[in-house]
Amino acid sequence: MKNLLSVISAIVILLLSACKTGKYQTQLIAGYNFKSPDAVLIMPDILHESSGITYIDSITLVCIQDEKGILFFYDLTKKGIISEKKFSGKGDYEGIARVEDTIYVLRSDGTLFEIADFKSDNLIVTSFETGIPSKDNEGLCYDPESRRLLIACKEKTGKGDLSKDNRYIFGFDLASKKLINEPAFAFDVDKLKDFAKTNNIALPLKNAKKGLAVEPDLKFRASGIAIHTLTNKLYLLSAEDYLLFIFDKSGTIEQMIKLNAIMFNQSEGITILENGDLLISNEGPGKGPANMIRYNYKPE
Repeated sequence: MKNLLSVISAIVILLLSACKTGKYQTQLIAGYNFKSPDAVLIMPDILHESSGITYIDSITLVCIQDEKGILFFYDLTKKGIISEKKFSGKGDYEGIARVEDTIYVLRSDGTLFEIADFKSDNLIVTSFETGIPSKDNEGLCYDPESRRLLIACKEKTGKGDLSKDNRYIFGFDLASKKLINEPAFAFDVDKLKDFAKTNNIALPLKNAKKGLAVEPDLKFRASGIAIHTLTNKLYLLSAEDYLLFIFDKSGTIEQMIKLNAIMFNQSEGITILENGDLLISNEGPGKGPANMIRYNYKPE
């Protein structure tokens, strides 16, 4: 039955990506044709709740899922898991990043697990309590330009001088192994709504707090982040909104891309290969399989 669901899901996704008008087949945004993925990979059952991916090389990824403290090494050519390594017990794991031969995994409470020399058969694991001012964090990536990790807060923080109306990404300094007090990025949700309006990007509507008026609804709860390997721009997924955001290095919004709700059931993993190819992993819907969508980079 599971195999049948996998086949049906793959057919539906491929049909969705194939049914495009000529106008959209050549439309590139930031070097990607988001209307037509280059590959759709059906993930194994153990990654049904895939929550993070990062690349090792051009054909190898490391994946995590949000319950087991296991690194799953996935081969893009063989389209399957080639090895597994346990780094911790059960937990809510929501982000993964690689820095040379070290892998970092983020637990939702802000704890970081440092896995030194991940190729070794005997993993050396060190945990760090970051003290990040959010109880729910999703999204971890490496920022090589600043030699830091970036940790995305999923929810509002509203602590100290931080505005409860903004969303934040914090930096974790790899030299001191401490959280940097000032946020690396601060996002004003109202300004993002204005960007959507200016660029004719339709957002869902909700009733305003007062009266009968309606207003655009944008959750903007980060579920995955990545720094582009060629442009250094920040890519941010918000699974609840079915949106992919692209920001410049200062945090200014450049693109807001709507994702197909069937193809991208719950987008929680994102990584960008050295050549710029973009991969997004999605949790499976109900008993349906998880998938991973690939977009090859086509410089404009």
